[in-house]
Amino acid sequence: MSTHRPAERARSAALSATRAADPAPAGGRRESGKSERRARIVQAARDLLREHGAAELSMRAIAARAQVSPATPYNLFGSKRAVLVSVLEDIRDFGKFFAGAARLPPLQRLLHAAALAVGYYERDPDFYRVLWKTILGSEAGEDRSAIFNPKRDAFWTQLLQDAADAGHLRPGLDLTALRRALDAGFRGTMLEWVAGDLPTAQLQAAVGFGYGLALRGAATPAGLATLDAG
Repeated sequence: MSTHRPAERARSAALSATRAADPAPAGGRRESGKSERRARIVQAARDLLREHGAAELSMRAIAARAQVSPATPYNLFGSKRAVLVSVLEDIRDFGKFFAGAARLPPLQRLLHAAALAVGYYERDPDFYRVLWKTILGSEAGEDRSAIFNPKRDAFWTQLLQDAADAGHLRPGLDLTALRRALDAGFRGTMLEWVAGDLPTAQLQAAVGFGYGLALRGAATPAGLATLDAG
């Protein structure tokens, strides 16, 4: 027995060295690989939209540009519209920047969130015009329902709920209806912008004015005071 112990100790040492050199578990590597492929697919969709518009945005074209198998986009996203949602939601650092608005009154926080989102469109107008043209197109009903999805609706409804809880919105107000009114105004402004009737330099002011007008109609005197102070 003792004659085998040096060999066993050597094998044990080699195994320990291998684990030290490669500490990540297989599951972690798989998840990292999936995340990397997801990022490549989203970037490929962005590139195709920028270069060719919606006409070239097929799952096969996305897979080819991302250098993954044709099945991979379906496996990771499920559908083209889910990829489109991810393209629009791929706004890096939005959460970090929005977190800085925590000190603001609720209605100001809502206006700040809208301004942050529009800021991305201002910085890359050519790409976002193409994306919004796809979303707003008459043939893109499914894409619209994917973009204006329950997760997004919950985010904006919660901002309105925070304002209601603070006493800044009139009691008994239907917050879902108010959120839909804000969305309708926003979509109308985006349609004007996509059509070229609204210059990018005026987009921020137009969205802010529409939101502000709707919120003033729903605000209590205390809420109006916070809007006026901003």
